[in-house]
Amino acid sequence: MRWTHTPLPIAEVEALSKRAGVSRVLAELLLRAGLGEAGAAADFLQPALARLHDPFLLHNLEAAATRLRQAIAQREQIVVLGDYDVDGVSSTTLLVMVLRRFGLNPRFVVPRRSEDGYGLSRSAIDRALEGGRPDLFIALDCGTNSHEEAAYLRAQGVDVLVIDHHRSTERPLDQCLLINPHVHAGESGLEVAWRHLCTVGLVFKLCHGLLKQLRAENHPVAFRIKLKDHLDLVALGTIADLVPLQGENRILARHGLRILQETQRPGLQALMEVAGVKPAQGITPTDISFRIGPRINASGRLADAAMSVELLLSEDRNFCFDTAQQLDAFNRERQDIERTITEEAERLIEQEYHDLAGVVLYAESWHPGVVGVVAGRVTRKYHRPCVVLGNEGDLAKGSGRSVDGVNLVEVLGTCCEHLTSWGGHPMAVGVALPKQHLDDFRAKFAEAVRRHAGGDIAEPRLEIAAWLTPEQITERLMDELDTLHPFGQGNPEPVFGVCGIVLRQAPEVFKDQHFRFRLEDGRGRGLHGVAWKMAHRRPPVGVAVDLAVELKWNHFNHRKLLQLGLIDWRLSDPERRQ
Repeated sequence: MRWTHTPLPIAEVEALSKRAGVSRVLAELLLRAGLGEAGAAADFLQPALARLHDPFLLHNLEAAATRLRQAIAQREQIVVLGDYDVDGVSSTTLLVMVLRRFGLNPRFVVPRRSEDGYGLSRSAIDRALEGGRPDLFIALDCGTNSHEEAAYLRAQGVDVLVIDHHRSTERPLDQCLLINPHVHAGESGLEVAWRHLCTVGLVFKLCHGLLKQLRAENHPVAFRIKLKDHLDLVALGTIADLVPLQGENRILARHGLRILQETQRPGLQALMEVAGVKPAQGITPTDISFRIGPRINASGRLADAAMSVELLLSEDRNFCFDTAQQLDAFNRERQDIERTITEEAERLIEQEYHDLAGVVLYAESWHPGVVGVVAGRVTRKYHRPCVVLGNEGDLAKGSGRSVDGVNLVEVLGTCCEHLTSWGGHPMAVGVALPKQHLDDFRAKFAEAVRRHAGGDIAEPRLEIAAWLTPEQITERLMDELDTLHPFGQGNPEPVFGVCGIVLRQAPEVFKDQHFRFRLEDGRGRGLHGVAWKMAHRRPPVGVAVDLAVELKWNHFNHRKLLQLGLIDWRLSDPERRQ
């Protein structure tokens, strides 16, 4: 792993430190994030809900809110179809919950991965219509490219509203209302503010617009709904969907995590309990990404994601506890399947595809519902874009994950001739193609990645955000770093370098895979650290080493302790420039 660090002019760091009233360490981090102006830094450090833009500036949102207002006034029948991932589940829950407050009883359906495939498919629509033809059909987190399906609904006299954030691979939908900031980017003049909202963020904006319209009419229910209380759902989808935590996403996620920490939803309380999340210790994006989110996703991967929507909507604590336990069991089953597939995928890479810039993996026995997580794991391990596909009848179907600097949407756009469906985000895509074209697609994908990356992804890089002395690693610095939260896509957690450290005692291995270590600053104050899955590579004792660390709070025995999380280490070289 190659460490990189670009020193910033000391005068600029000190000037921002004085203007913004922050330490030089925090000023350096803000400058690296492009927040060199004191006003921009203050907005970032204090992401107030009041800074959310007028929802009606989002293309088609006012018309969509007006259509919902009509449905409420005329007591219309509504069907909501949401995708089976966390963004789709949280979007469906939010919209159904708000519409119920106005006396409607919208039916909701979630595509079944094995039966319906992804998104707004005919089979999912037909299942949704079994309860009768609605007046309005709302598709969430899917549907941007579903021209035939929208026409099918319109031919039956059903109005269609699509709220989605996936890239368009075809012409815009013309038979329904579409809210998608990627399709209409630039028309509002706020494309930067809207572009990275995921679907639950767009649904939040729609609900905001609906409440504004109804409050203007003095609708009594509209004044009783506190939309801020639903930001826990927005944080779930925003963080789990790996959209950049910048701009409005940062505002929604920051406040949403606080609401989630105090949530009164029995479903979320039960889910956090089985997942081992302790709200009293604070909730972080990691809790969503690795504990809450996977359990919500597990039902859609192995069963029916409608179960997760029911859980989040329910007020029945017994039902919620039982359902959360079931989701936890699904998640353990998913983990077992993923572990097996990951081991097989790694063998394939090392034996057959180790020299390819981009890798496509497939096996008949692989479950297409879990290969997305496997794609993420092998992408991180081998530091190259990977598409992992499972068996679905005549198709090979699955997901791809990428590395920084390689936009998968652009890559697939140059090698998609055999794909029956594809789409997603620069870092994560869904893909399906006939099995007979696998070899051709594998070769073209590898070549497309090589051209796109220019041969510059062979060695992973570790960006050092700032160099610290042990004396600078204090609780005061931790309090400042807390103002940068939440960390995630687009706002990465800073990795700090600490140079010339000499360990006085050998690191302590635990559980055969990890180790703990201790170092001292110049005043003899001890600092403790942990290295996960690095027991095979421990730093030496009595030799100067450089450490790359993240700074964490460790909650233990009702105490909060500062802890260094070791990312990498190297032997110190006095001549090596930091």
